[in-house]
Amino acid sequence: MERNVKMALALLIIIVLTAVIVYATLPYLSYFFGAFILYTIFRPIYRFFVNRARLQKQFAAMLVIIISIFLVLIPFYFLLSLIVGEIQQINQEYILASIQSWSQLLTNYLSRLDISIGPFQAKIQEKAMDVASQGFNYTSSFVLGSIQNLSQQSIGLFIMYFLLYYLFTGEDSDFTHKIYLAIPFNRENTATLVKEFGRVVRTTLIASGAVALIQGAILTVTFLIFNIRGAFLWGAIATIFSFLPVVGAPIIWVPAAVILLVQENYIAGIAILAAGVFISVIDNFLRPVIQERVGELHPLLSLLGIIIGVPLFGLIGIVIGPLLLSYFILTVEMFSREYLS
Repeated sequence: MERNVKMALALLIIIVLTAVIVYATLPYLSYFFGAFILYTIFRPIYRFFVNRARLQKQFAAMLVIIISIFLVLIPFYFLLSLIVGEIQQINQEYILASIQSWSQLLTNYLSRLDISIGPFQAKIQEKAMDVASQGFNYTSSFVLGSIQNLSQQSIGLFIMYFLLYYLFTGEDSDFTHKIYLAIPFNRENTATLVKEFGRVVRTTLIASGAVALIQGAILTVTFLIFNIRGAFLWGAIATIFSFLPVVGAPIIWVPAAVILLVQENYIAGIAILAAGVFISVIDNFLRPVIQERVGELHPLLSLLGIIIGVPLFGLIGIVIGPLLLSYFILTVEMFSREYLS
């Protein structure tokens, strides 16, 4: 009985301390995840510097951190700056003109069928403009908020790279072994959890990332060829949405093609439609091939994970969301297998 009381008190202390630590680190939680993601991505380079180039661990870790800043942080910042510049060039008058053109064409078409929507035309335009403005404002605030996070959250970035440094240099330290021992599963399941982290990160960033970049690049080039306003903006947004299986880039190219066809710009509309169908074919064929080579990740898991992760963690939620869902399913399976069976 006394042993059970002590065990309950120990569990209570652990729960309270965990809650305090999580509450204190919650504003920087995405940076902790960011450090582990960067560690997974750049670990092969670090191991090359240490094992092949025979560099000291501390120097190799600093070198990898510098490489990650130039390959990830700086390009990401300039990409967001480019998107903001494009957003400033696209105003609501352009959106309103497109909606009015679509509404007028619909009115003319229905008039041929002796169907009149005159009393409702103004309301339809107003509602469409309201929806378009909300989407426009949400995109602007989301991107601007991401840039402000990069510019203002210097403490978070410092924590991320500080943790990344010690993840590299402390791979074989006693502290790392203590963390492994603290995980409430046997050694085999603990190793599975670590492997699962690397698998989800690699699959999301390599498979989904490669497909997203290809789709965004094709759409951007197509928009530039036909002088579509905001080509870089829509291409970047299409790249982000391409991480979403099922939905993906059609959110961008389908409305663009419809608006151009409505405005009687048939060549550009058909070209964007053809480009959209082409990148959809690429998605269906290329994504499974890359995922099979890197690590299978179910599209439903990816979609739900992104829906959960992006509102909580921003753009990095594209990786964190599927990871959290995958860990949830995996830990439930392990708990059932290890403690209930």
